[in-house]
Amino acid sequence: MNILIVDDDKTNLSLFTHMLSQVPETRISTCPDARQALDWCSAHVPDLILLDYMMPGMDGLEFLTRFRAMPGQEMTPVIMITADMELKLRHTALQMSANDFLSKPVNRVELLARVKNMLAMRRSQRRMSEKIDHLSDAVVEQSRQSSTLALNSVNLLARAAGYRDPETGEHLVRMSNYTKIIAAHLGLDTEEQDLLLSAAPMHDIGKMGIPDHILLKPGRLDPDELKIMREHAQIGANILQDSPSPLLQAAAEIARTHHEKWDGSGYPNGLKGEDIPLHGRIVAVADVFDALTSTRPYKKGWSLEDAAGFLRDNTGSHFDPRCVEAFFAGWDEVLDIFNRYRDED
Repeated sequence: MNILIVDDDKTNLSLFTHMLSQVPETRISTCPDARQALDWCSAHVPDLILLDYMMPGMDGLEFLTRFRAMPGQEMTPVIMITADMELKLRHTALQMSANDFLSKPVNRVELLARVKNMLAMRRSQRRMSEKIDHLSDAVVEQSRQSSTLALNSVNLLARAAGYRDPETGEHLVRMSNYTKIIAAHLGLDTEEQDLLLSAAPMHDIGKMGIPDHILLKPGRLDPDELKIMREHAQIGANILQDSPSPLLQAAAEIARTHHEKWDGSGYPNGLKGEDIPLHGRIVAVADVFDALTSTRPYKKGWSLEDAAGFLRDNTGSHFDPRCVEAFFAGWDEVLDIFNRYRDED
């Protein structure tokens, strides 16, 4: 344990050092100047400071103020030593977080007792800090494992859905990357961009609950079939929503809201404008663009220009204008994704 003695009187420094030499497992350092003591504290970790109040230049109260402002020194025990016994001074020192007082001339027995008490408190602080660090590490590791498990679950569900959904090939890769591009140009942080990238492939997981004769029908759906098909948004949310994982919760929100429209004419809940969660608004742009430019057994893919025109024409009705603007702000990145992950002919 490191004990620092700060006193401008060299006789006191020698006397206190001699008295404290009996305290086991301690290293004693001395500073005759408060500013020098602050420099020492910047380079070392004190476990206890004996601090004289009356010093030239910088007194004990000013030192204490500056010391407490240093990172990690909010709880380090400080015993103030003073010949001034005024109650006002003690109250001021306590308000500035001094832990104890000793009066000059210092009694050896009292000094040793107070120092041992403060060092015992310091050991308790360190043990508690170590426990907190250990718990923090355990929480981080558990969070990492949970995130990995959630991501694996997403990948498995997406793979399972792929066996029934006619939208095969690289659709999920492209559209999820488009969502990340939009999120980046909206100014969302990297963590949220990555969350969208991982959660977006789950947007149509609810199609697993749609009958084959509707899901795989090559022609247009009639009104009754279309009504059933639209249930996939809520089905997807129902599949994902009970997980405690932030990733799967985001995926559930996306599944439920990516078919909502800015003007309120979407489904399943007819949400309008910013009542639609941002993740759903982002995925709506990415999903529609990729669906339009993808070739399917029942349709030919649109040109990039025509699909881009559709987004612009439906800005403010189908799509959030900010999300469309962000999409085109990253147009060069969109083209890179489009060309890199082309469907096989």
